[in-house]
Amino acid sequence: MIFDIRSMTKPDYLTIQIGNKIKSIRKENGWKLGEFAEKSGLSIAMLSKIENGRVIPTIPSLLQIIQTLNLNVAEFFSDLKSNEEFKGYIFRKKSEYTSVNKEEESIGYNYQLILNYPIEKSSMEISLLTLNSQAKRSSVSTSGFEYIFLIKGSLKFELGKEVFHMEEGDSLFFDGNIPHVPKNEQPNEAVLLVVYFITMN
Repeated sequence: MIFDIRSMTKPDYLTIQIGNKIKSIRKENGWKLGEFAEKSGLSIAMLSKIENGRVIPTIPSLLQIIQTLNLNVAEFFSDLKSNEEFKGYIFRKKSEYTSVNKEEESIGYNYQLILNYPIEKSSMEISLLTLNSQAKRSSVSTSGFEYIFLIKGSLKFELGKEVFHMEEGDSLFFDGNIPHVPKNEQPNEAVLLVVYFITMN
């Protein structure tokens, strides 16, 4: 069986998942990063970047790492399979965010992985949206994908036939072609971070 990392398009195959698995197995073996570098023939700096999800390894480097960990390719990727297809949206409650330890030597840097999803041939636009109480607007659609993070307040987000009740810290990633509208039915304003991934033709 041949695996080509460049063809992996599902979220579970992204750099952060691969890096976390490499780091986890290395630690299970009781190896320091320097020892792992010596065994694999790769530099400490490169291995650190791979483990921390900052770069995606080349095919030769990944195969070298897998061989050093005494695994075969199929075994390494066996639990990196997505359980479901993309349904047009990904809704995340704050409680579902994953804590990620990037640099082992760092102190006080607490990363939480909110979303990791590959989007090719797109441009990005970031906006801050404030919804006044009882703000009104018709549903709209966008050519591309959107990601929203609720910074303040609470709201109801209508996405096609779905309705999401969002609280502070919740997030939603979705296909912008699905008609959507956020509604603030509370007495206080709601503030959202909105990121647009606009598809390039």
